[in-house]
Amino acid sequence: MMDPHAIPVLPRGVRLHHDRVRGTWVLLAPERAVTLDQTAHAILSEVDGTRSLSQITATLAARYNAPEAEIAKDAAGFLGALCDRRFLDLAQEDAPPPAR
Repeated sequence: MMDPHAIPVLPRGVRLHHDRVRGTWVLLAPERAVTLDQTAHAILSEVDGTRSLSQITATLAARYNAPEAEIAKDAAGFLGALCDRRFLDLAQEDAPPPAR
């Protein structure tokens, strides 16, 4: 489980992109791409490199009127999987974000 104080950061070369041809959002990285569903896009749209997982979770819970614990579990699992695949880096609140 991800630390709720961890700050998700898109590393250099990774970005959200709207694929107009397919009408969907994708996460692009060098020579890789991941098609995103609405939930994944909602989570990644909140990743700004300054807010922690707990802050992102609180924002999503308020926006979608959903239980914060459930969103935290889903977001942590999704973002953790992206970290494992090197689509996402993590920083701590008291440390500067990874160099870009």
